[in-house]
Amino acid sequence: MSDPTPKPRLLIVDDDPLITDTLAYALGKDFEVLVSDSRSHAVSLLRQLDQPPQVALVDLGLPPVPHRPDEGYALIGDLLAHSPAVKILVLSGQNDAANARHARALGAAEFVAKPCDPENLKRILLHALQFRDAEIAAPQAVEAGMLIGRSAAMQKLRSQISQCADSPFPVLIEGESGSGKEMVATALHSLSSRSDKPSLALNCAAIAPTLVEPTLFGYVKGAFTGAVSNKSGYFEDAADGTLFLDEIGELPLELQAKLLRVLENGEYQRVGETQRRFSRARVIAATNRDLRQEIRKGNFRADLYHRLSVFTISVPPLRDMDEDRVLLLDHFGKFYADQARLPPFSLEDSAAKLWRDYHFPGNVRELRNIVIRLTTKYAGQRLSDEDLEPELDVSSAPAPEFGPPSDPDTLIEQAQAHLQRERSFNLDNMLKAWEQGYIEAAMKLTRGNVSQAAKLLGINRTTLYSRMESLQKQ
Repeated sequence: MSDPTPKPRLLIVDDDPLITDTLAYALGKDFEVLVSDSRSHAVSLLRQLDQPPQVALVDLGLPPVPHRPDEGYALIGDLLAHSPAVKILVLSGQNDAANARHARALGAAEFVAKPCDPENLKRILLHALQFRDAEIAAPQAVEAGMLIGRSAAMQKLRSQISQCADSPFPVLIEGESGSGKEMVATALHSLSSRSDKPSLALNCAAIAPTLVEPTLFGYVKGAFTGAVSNKSGYFEDAADGTLFLDEIGELPLELQAKLLRVLENGEYQRVGETQRRFSRARVIAATNRDLRQEIRKGNFRADLYHRLSVFTISVPPLRDMDEDRVLLLDHFGKFYADQARLPPFSLEDSAAKLWRDYHFPGNVRELRNIVIRLTTKYAGQRLSDEDLEPELDVSSAPAPEFGPPSDPDTLIEQAQAHLQRERSFNLDNMLKAWEQGYIEAAMKLTRGNVSQAAKLLGINRTTLYSRMESLQKQ
């Protein structure tokens, strides 16, 4: 007798045990429920799972700042970095329109205000799963949508893909979150002579730093606690196919040297082994960070960057793609209407202008989620700008950049004046206060997006996590 179909996995993140216990009980018949009470615990839990959750239910107000949405916003980015296919529903008492819009712009599929009837919540979750399953079952439709367009930016992107698809050399894909970097990697593999060979993907931001090396290179029995047998790594399993390393900017420095060696001569070793092995896999890497800046800050090796960027492809943000936004609307509108067996919606002229003028901070991922919601709410209807406007995060703007540091002489003068005024000055306390102030400012400016906040602060995302945790303990 075959095993029953496993339940879809649902992650609930809320710091109120009454809510998590109630939802776990109410939804447990239909889902495998995992519960977490904070962003840091949720990220740790994700890294321990063999398979990511298909859906997540996230509160915005999480510790250590439960009265602000920052941690919830940050967790949306964490979840999507770990698993771009996850469908995220925000269930929150912080339900003003601005919070809802920004959560959706960051990648949440839907926003549900507390309190919510469990049966209604189950219906919304199952509906989100329906669309996720459709995307998994018809990936070519989603991938085609990511590369649709007649704009100069999209024509340049397709030309770059064609030019370097069949080359054996590495490719570095750069672009903002949600712009479709993973789809470009898929296109590079499918258009190459390796298309019938394995294609593996590893998200460097979704795995604990201590597990990156054994995951990439494999390990032998007894190499570390828990290594009960020999296991091959991604390089070995990819054979002479393609290995896609997403969020390469998050790769720990100590691992960068070992990756460089593989790229230079194909040589690597399993953890705990002296035998040399050789990889024939083509490496494609992607990042939403400016690696040139990371090199200047000492966070990324210059030699590895130059080795990875033999070919560099820049995926354009949706705001630079002009009328392509309308083509994407038509493509995904038809796809999701067909999947839901509903008539597609359409836009009045005023709504179409609003759509063309919107900057889509969440790029194609945000556009797809908007189309899903509109398909569900307005099937067969013609929408006005008043119908469309609540779905758009119109108040959001691209993350601002900090200016250059003050002149050193000016800083010295300010410090001298401060020391003369203060009778009980403590440098450690001052530095901690400045650090906390800048971290909180960066999180506010980026609406809780940890990757963007790390960019503003000039540090790695993992470093920012460590400093935030350290400040919380003080």
